Amino acid sequence: MQRLAVERYGQRAGETVTAWRALLAEAAETDERTRLERVNTFFNRRIAFDDDIVVWGEQDYWATPLETMGKGAGDCEDFSIAKYMSLLQLGVPAERLRMIYVRARIGGPQSTISQAHMVVGYYATPDAEPLILDNLIGEIRPASRRGDLFPVFSFNSEGLWVGGASTSSADPTTRLSRWRDVLERMRAEGLR
Repeated sequence: MQRLAVERYGQRAGETVTAWRALLAEAAETDERTRLERVNTFFNRRIAFDDDIVVWGEQDYWATPLETMGKGAGDCEDFSIAKYMSLLQLGVPAERLRMIYVRARIGGPQSTISQAHMVVGYYATPDAEPLILDNLIGEIRPASRRGDLFPVFSFNSEGLWVGGASTSSADPTTRLSRWRDVLERMRAEGLR
């Protein structure tokens, strides 16, 4: 993967992938909470936020972790995909992880302005309150401490949940074409 990063994006991308592989090797021996923190911190510190139109020249593009590390920039979906896939690589079970599409309130508690946003949720048990990994706030917080986020739907490699549903309502690769596309590109890159 490092060679591919250098070929496509240059030496800096190769260095980022090398650091990512080192993170995975070091974090593999830690507990799940530490894995969450290390992955969240890695991407929040190494990847700059920017809109897809600037990074990819497209309105909405879901990047693979390699593409995100290669460009050194991405939007909230790119951060979420990179974190989700990294945690899977570290052995965190898919059923404990979901990418959550939310409406994020911008501008403080009284604001009525919101925008689409994506975060990663970690569920220690199926009924647990999720911990939220976000590129906007570096600290991992329980969902109840994120009053600025309003969940719309969530998904992972195993299902798609709408609203507060406790059971999956669909196959995410059937309903989410961008998810299907990014999974195919990750396979081609040797991830997954």
